[in-house]
Amino acid sequence: MKKYTDSGKKDTRSGFGAGLDVLGEKNPKVVALCADLIGSLKMDNFVKNHPERFFQIGIAEANMIGIAAGLTIGGKIPFTGTFANFSTGRVYDQIRQSVAYSGKNVKICASHAGLTLGEDGATHQILEDIGLMKMLPGMVVINPCDYNQTKAATIAIADYEGPVYLRFGRPAVANFTPEDQVFEIGKALHLQEGSDVTILATGHLVWESLLAAEQLHEKGISAEVINLHTIKPLDDEAIIASVKKTGCVVTAEEHNIIGGLGESVARVLALNHPAPQEFIGTNDTFGESGTPAQLMEKYGLNAAAIVKAVGKVMKRK
Repeated sequence: MKKYTDSGKKDTRSGFGAGLDVLGEKNPKVVALCADLIGSLKMDNFVKNHPERFFQIGIAEANMIGIAAGLTIGGKIPFTGTFANFSTGRVYDQIRQSVAYSGKNVKICASHAGLTLGEDGATHQILEDIGLMKMLPGMVVINPCDYNQTKAATIAIADYEGPVYLRFGRPAVANFTPEDQVFEIGKALHLQEGSDVTILATGHLVWESLLAAEQLHEKGISAEVINLHTIKPLDDEAIIASVKKTGCVVTAEEHNIIGGLGESVARVLALNHPAPQEFIGTNDTFGESGTPAQLMEKYGLNAAAIVKAVGKVMKRK
């Protein structure tokens, strides 16, 4: 069994900031816009090093999306930055009409997603954003798992022509993927080979899935763990091949199970290889105020919940 090591906990939003800073140096077409949250989005270095390519829009997120769409007409590659709730829910009409429908090359970069926003509570903890974004025609949806992968994804999406939604978080989490990785949109990453059950995870739940796989290994259960960092386009081939081998699957995400990764996987399997599936995610509910650890425990978004789901799904094979 392959062992993964946490090289030191880091927040994924800092991975975005680091990637944006790299882009500032290597790609003069990249510009950044922010809705009064420079520090929270870790955009400080880009602002300091490239002030002429940064636009502070203030608390006017709808306007920010419209400006970003306009900047693409002049050949710029705009990266917008604010909390995930404001990046999607507050500006859905502008994204749909000015970005997705118009096919504009805007990169919508969203921090503080999911329950791990923590103490700010339900009004800020969006758990519907993946569903909102993946349903938009032509929109790429990416949810990286740690600092290194978020940095790599940020750099990679600048080379992709078209709208992208990049989702990341607030808390410091395990940083375990390679520092020098090359991020490939739409290509799943096999982190653990297994034969008894497939665990398909995204974002913060990838590390929890690896922890769950270790616990399952001690019980004699061989779990295959795949990092689905790209939710759209989904790597259908990787999903089908793995589930054909194991016969059952658990999906794990920090998002509502209605409209999230799990439903996308269920569609792929229903069309190609029906198999028992269990869902780890919030179940048609809003969050609440608390520490990230408390919330992940209460809502069943951790290794213990994944292990329990594996036991349940294996009985259905």
